[in-house]
Amino acid sequence: MHNDTPPVQIDDIDRRIIKILNANGRISYTDLAKEIGLSRVAVQARVQALQENGVIERFTAVINPEKIGIGVSAFFNVEVEPKHLHEAATALAEEPAVTSLYHMTGPSKLHMHGLFQNNQEMETFLKQKLYKLPGITSVDCQVLITRYKSRMGMRL
Repeated sequence: MHNDTPPVQIDDIDRRIIKILNANGRISYTDLAKEIGLSRVAVQARVQALQENGVIERFTAVINPEKIGIGVSAFFNVEVEPKHLHEAATALAEEPAVTSLYHMTGPSKLHMHGLFQNNQEMETFLKQKLYKLPGITSVDCQVLITRYKSRMGMRL
């Protein structure tokens, strides 16, 4: 998280708005205003300011992968030679199966999550995409057994 801009200052009303939007991103401005106790125009202006300041990055639907036939959720620790780190990260970020990708401290340089229809699709991804990238020195993979919690948004 490299960011030289100072953090955006938000107040308790903004926090309440964010909490409600985390629970229901499709709530109308009218209903949101009723819950917050402000006018619709005031709430809409606050949400717009939160978006413009980058506090709210986007609104999205959260899909349950199992319901659409995606049966394998896997986490990868990918060790990459430093001179190839940016190239590997850029290539992996473009892969549709990769849902998140982070540069981490410690011996593993990249931490990645991917979703696949089955083990065969994951194996194809590994052999045809990941292992072929320059500078990859090791890959550690853990397949998800049970999801107990998956938090969208963040705790305020």
